[in-house]
This record gives sequence, structure tokens and C-alpha cells, in this order.
Amino acid sequence: MSASSPHGFTVVRGRGYRSEQVDGRVTELNAEREAAWHRTAQLTQLAQELAEEAERLRGVAAALPPQTFEALGARAQGILATTESEAADLRAAADTAAQQLTERAEEEARSVRDTAREAAARRRADAEAAAARTLDAAQDRADGLRSEARTQAEKIGQDASEALQEMSRRCAALLTEQEKEHAAQADAFDRELAEKEAEFQAWAADLEERGERALADARREHAEAEEAARHRQEDAEARGAELVAEARVRAEGIERETERVLREHAERSEELREHMAHVRSSLATLTGRAPDDPALPAQQSAPAAD
Repeated sequence: MSASSPHGFTVVRGRGYRSEQVDGRVTELNAEREAAWHRTAQLTQLAQELAEEAERLRGVAAALPPQTFEALGARAQGILATTESEAADLRAAADTAAQQLTERAEEEARSVRDTAREAAARRRADAEAAAARTLDAAQDRADGLRSEARTQAEKIGQDASEALQEMSRRCAALLTEQEKEHAAQADAFDRELAEKEAEFQAWAADLEERGERALADARREHAEAEEAARHRQEDAEARGAELVAEARVRAEGIERETERVLREHAERSEELREHMAHVRSSLATLTGRAPDDPALPAQQSAPAAD
């Protein structure tokens, strides 16, 4: 069960009060102070207005011309004298009452101001003391939270360091495995290229041999038919030229195909080298070592030994 202060604040754990209660009480005190100042201003304004009205009435009365009523009889003059005397008494009584009312209003305004000032000072002191206690409690709580956060941050940093080391180890193993795969792929490409080159050389030799045989056959047929049918000579030469041209065209096509295969192999090899450089750079970024760090090859070769 929470304790309460003499001012109605609930005392919480530590040395302070609930901040929302303190803020609410300070707001109430400010409102009461504003109301007291407003009431004082109203009373001061009323006293000023009464004083101004009394002064105005005195001015009006002083500005009136004297009335003698000499044409009236003695009885009327007596009544007039009595009336003037009573009017003078009433003016004097009104002046006295206005002066007393003004003095009372000023006295009440001073009393209200003094009371409000004293109450505001007391309540402000109470609020400041409560705020100081709340601030001390908040400071103690903040110190505890900072200590807890520092401990948690140290634990998180240690976990992160261990996770980074594990990630570095896995990246080194992955890089080694990828290097093996890329080397195997490069060897396969080299073997395939060698096979294609051998096939091309065999095919070109066979094509050349067939062309030579066809040319020899054409020449032989041409020689045999030269004496029997002169008009077949042109056909035989044309056929031989056609075969030679065909052989040249096919040889040029094979040469272009070979150049294309070699070019693709060179591009693929360049892509593999760029990929390996990228993998090494990524591993260096993760481990904090330069790509040519002597420790890096040792890490890369360790999984390979397994």
C-alpha cells in the first residue's frame, strides 16, 4: 500500500512522488494563483471606478449655479434651505461611503494579493520539493537502467563477435569450396575446348582430303573425257571449282566457329576470374583482412585439408 504526503501526493518507491500527481497539483496551484490575481484586478478596478464616479459627482455638484429662489416666500425659502442642508449631508455621507468603500476594496485587494502570494509561495515550495524528490528517484532509476543497458550491450557485443567469427569461418570454407568448383569447371571447359579443337582439326583434314580427292577425280575425268568429248571439259572444270569453293566455304565456317568457341571460352574464364576476385573481396570485408592478407590463404586451405 502506497503512503501519502501531507499534500495528498502518493509516495512511490524511492524518495519521490508520482510525477503525474505533482504535475496536476502544480497546475491547480497555477490556476488558483491566476484566479486570485484576477479577483484582485477586479476589486482594484471596482475601487477605481467608484473613486472616479464620486469625483464626477463632486464635479457636477460644484458646476451647478447657486439657486436663491428669492422670489419665493419665507416658507419656500425655509424648505429650500432644509433641502440644501439635507443634500449637503447626503453628499457628505456619499463621499464618506465612497471613500470607505474604496478603502475597503483596496484593503481587501491587498489582503487577497498577500494571501495569494503567500499560498503560491508555500505551494511552489512544496511542488519544488516534490519535484526534486521525483527527480532524485528518476535519476536513481536512470542509473539502474544505464547499468542494465551497459551489461546488455556488452553481452550483445560478445555475441556479435562470436557470430562474426563463425561467419568468417563459414565464408572461408565456402570460398574454398567455390574455388574447387570453379577450378573443376575451368578444367572441364579446357577439356571440352581441346576436344572441339581436335574434332575441328580432324574434320578439316578430312574435308581437305575429300576435296583433294574430288579435285583429282575431276582432273582425271577431265583428262579422260578431253579427247572423247571436248565440250565436257568445261563442266568438269566447273565441277572441280565448285567443290574447291565449297571446301573453302566450309573451311571458313569451321574457322569462324572455332574462333567463336575460343572467344566464349576466354569470356567465361574472365567471368570466373572476376567472380573469384569478388568472393575474395567479400571475404576480406567480412573478416577485416586485406585480400592479400597472409592469414587468409591459411583459413581458406584449412577446410580443404579436412
